[in-house]
Amino acid sequence: MKISFKILFFLFLFFIIACSSKKEKISILEDENLELQMIDAYKEGYEELEKGDIIYAAKKFNEAELLYPQSEWAPKSVLLSAYAYYSQNYYDEALGELDRFFKKYPKHKNIDYAHFLYAMCYYENIIDEKKDLEPLILSKKRFQFIVKNYPDTDFALDSQYKINLINDVLASKEMYLGKYYIKKRKWAAAINRFKNVLENYDTTIYVEEALHRLVETNYKIGLIEESAKYANLLGYNYQSSEWYEQSYKIFNKEYIPSFEIKKEKKSVFQKFKRLLK
Repeated sequence: MKISFKILFFLFLFFIIACSSKKEKISILEDENLELQMIDAYKEGYEELEKGDIIYAAKKFNEAELLYPQSEWAPKSVLLSAYAYYSQNYYDEALGELDRFFKKYPKHKNIDYAHFLYAMCYYENIIDEKKDLEPLILSKKRFQFIVKNYPDTDFALDSQYKINLINDVLASKEMYLGKYYIKKRKWAAAINRFKNVLENYDTTIYVEEALHRLVETNYKIGLIEESAKYANLLGYNYQSSEWYEQSYKIFNKEYIPSFEIKKEKKSVFQKFKRLLK
């Protein structure tokens, strides 16, 4: 009886081991089959992306990810799907793919690229910065995030360049509004706009003009000391500029700026040319 029990026990163990081994083989085969299907879908998506059929390409990249989500190709598929949409100006769809990428693969090695592509979707979505500032502001925040968190990458260099361009646009809008308020004789509103350029966009090309406008506006409303303060600041930093000469003339009425002399000489030369005809 004991012998038959032992025989049955060993047969049971053998059956369990055999079944387990069979299941493992089936599982390996299924994984291999899924991976092959995933690779085929990925390749097809890439081929369609190069042909320009981005909708179908994105669909195949999504299919590749779903087939084998634990593969190293899955996060790449999401990124390529996002890029496919971005390449043909489907920015909302690209942002949706990238949001999913951030949630599923927050520590992926290409996360810096994902953030850069996200910023570019907002940046490229700028249609009319004079009417809608939101894309400018959102893209600027994203580019600043990249510069701060991935400072040693090429994406950081490109992001800083984009930030400078965005700042130029934002500063130009402040200048436009400031000069508009001057025409409407809304002095306080104008001064605030020009100050905003100095405080927030001090690396842009509009700083010199903003200083001059502060000299000019403060002088008009009788704030002579405040006007002189900005004139001194302009002279200290930009003494050879046209804007400094214009500000200098506000305090010295007899002064003739060099650009006016050049203009006068040019006018005289034009008259002389007409005599020779």
